[in-house]
Amino acid sequence: MVAHIATSMKPKSNSTNNTNNCGSNGYSSEGSSGTNSNSSSPPPSPPQPRLTRTLSQCRRRLRSKTYSLVRRENLSSGLNFRWNLRYLLVLPLLYVSGLFMCVGPFSGLLGYASVPGSVYRSHENFQRLWDDIRFDKSSALQLSSVWKYKRRLKVQKPCPNSTARNHFPMYRASIMESPGSSGYLIVDANGGLNQQRSAICNAVAVAGLLNAILVIPQFELNSVWRDPSQFGDIYDVDRFVDNLKGYVNVVTELPEALMERYDHNISNIPNLRVQAWAPVNYYLGVVHPILRDQGVIRIAPFANRLTMNVSPHIQLLRCIANYKALKFSLPISTLAEKLVNRMIERSSRTGGKYVSVHLRFEQDMVAFSCCVYDGGEGEKLDMDSFREKGWKGKFKRKDRVVVPALNRVEGKCPLTPVEVGLMLRGMGFDNNTSIYLASGNIYQAEKHLAPLLKMFPLLYTKDSLATPDELAPFKGYSSRLAALDYTVSLFSEVFVTTQGGNFPHFLMGHRRFLFGGHAKTIKPDKRKLVVLLQDMSISWKAFKDEMEVMLTESDRKGMTVPRVKKFNRKTSIYTYPLPECACLQQSNNSKLKLADSADVLKSYHESMR
Repeated sequence: MVAHIATSMKPKSNSTNNTNNCGSNGYSSEGSSGTNSNSSSPPPSPPQPRLTRTLSQCRRRLRSKTYSLVRRENLSSGLNFRWNLRYLLVLPLLYVSGLFMCVGPFSGLLGYASVPGSVYRSHENFQRLWDDIRFDKSSALQLSSVWKYKRRLKVQKPCPNSTARNHFPMYRASIMESPGSSGYLIVDANGGLNQQRSAICNAVAVAGLLNAILVIPQFELNSVWRDPSQFGDIYDVDRFVDNLKGYVNVVTELPEALMERYDHNISNIPNLRVQAWAPVNYYLGVVHPILRDQGVIRIAPFANRLTMNVSPHIQLLRCIANYKALKFSLPISTLAEKLVNRMIERSSRTGGKYVSVHLRFEQDMVAFSCCVYDGGEGEKLDMDSFREKGWKGKFKRKDRVVVPALNRVEGKCPLTPVEVGLMLRGMGFDNNTSIYLASGNIYQAEKHLAPLLKMFPLLYTKDSLATPDELAPFKGYSSRLAALDYTVSLFSEVFVTTQGGNFPHFLMGHRRFLFGGHAKTIKPDKRKLVVLLQDMSISWKAFKDEMEVMLTESDRKGMTVPRVKKFNRKTSIYTYPLPECACLQQSNNSKLKLADSADVLKSYHESMR
């Protein structure tokens, strides 16, 4: 089974939100845009482990040293403003280097204790605890009773049928100066599957705002994902056009007159560079006049080019695009439905319910995160080589100060398969639980998947569920493969996210939309988890107690809606679609309800026909 999964895992797209880098001799973490919940309303979380206290002590020592230095310099005579400024510029470097000493390889020389959680020892702990795990006689957690928190659903008003622009009297004078549309909007969607999905939904919103006709978005060929798929390869074009009628007009191509003007080459249309997270006023004051004058505008790239904070009627356009208009193309949806049904069949021991895990332990992810695991010098050589091949000299810049140990204690390292297995077994899931692994090629798969398979022998991937002939048309198309993982994960009873990125953000939002407001997602506290997994004296019972608390916290946060939505990337409408998208939901039941995945699957397929 290990060998089968190790050889069958295929690559899938990575999030382009990763912004952190690492130096040639250090490792850095992935920039995760949503690893922590932004709820302001829930009760306080349990106290943090002593990790925070240790880091704080270290930082306080550094700050007191730098403060004393500034005080002495200010009191000393003969130093003018220029010298003081030089010292102020140097002090941050002293602070960072001092912090490096506290948690880095020189901490032993300075007498500082190793920071809890800074060293990867999860595999050692698994071997130490394995007998306790397999002989654990306590009752297994039933998948049907994992989620206990519920929401009171309100009776929703129907969605407005008219075009969104009719609800903007304050803008009507500038947008509706003459009958008809303002012109044609062309966008280039860049990134992987879900970043492109974000760009599509934002393009619909911008088209509605500007009273423009949207041309089916172009998909930019990305040098990382290398997937040449276009819109029609991933999504159902006819459904997209039909479901947006009455809100935004969509066409598949520009009219002949405009194409002649640009020699039948869309790339000849001047590209309008729009700032990231551009506000509504920018589109109305800058973009709209250009659109009226030229009759067509092209915006590339288009990822994150519209602010999250827009009027409710523009937000509704995002909702309609994301949850009604965008349906995967027939080849993808047909195979995805087969994979879901096969997972249900293989989950007979748990009533047809299964767990899906989005595991980001592919080689490129490990390399980009620059975290240190247990592979020693061989792992370091592999990662250095992969970084140089994939990102050239990006990770050798001299201005990068990166501490692998600090990345780990801050929860920025991708979880390994054994860490995911220990966490789930600690939460009460037993070896009868069926698990779907949504992932690409796992780094050193045979080695790293072996302990996970020992804990959960009913482990499946798209490669083990589908036949070679069924998967053949998808080979080499990372976005189409990711769409299969997305669908199977969407209908799992439990979804586990192990690293940030667009995939879990969109999936959690989609699950909230389908499951009565509950994400039904385990989002581990990785800062706490790494401390527990490094503790070589922790008992299995003590670890289980901590994991049960973590599961309860995921349950609570899964149904929480931020009291005040700032609508940034962490609280976007794609992650928290309610109440803005509530009028699109099937159910109008106001009683306490937590939707069952089987019922949701049935109603979803009916609504998508």
